[in-house]
Amino acid sequence: MQTAKPAPVRISVSFPPELHGPLEEISKQKKVSLAWVVRDAVEQYVAARWPLFQEPR
Repeated sequence: MQTAKPAPVRISVSFPPELHGPLEEISKQKKVSLAWVVRDAVEQYVAARWPLFQEPR
């Protein structure tokens, strides 16, 4: 039997303009949402910081 994944958790994050601008530019260049860019960055941060907690994709 397959185990159901927990539902994603929604959060609100505020960025200073000097970070928001580059994040928007990255999302436009990659043709993805700003949320996708932030999730990708957080996943990379967690993987680098705590490699044992990385989930297989």
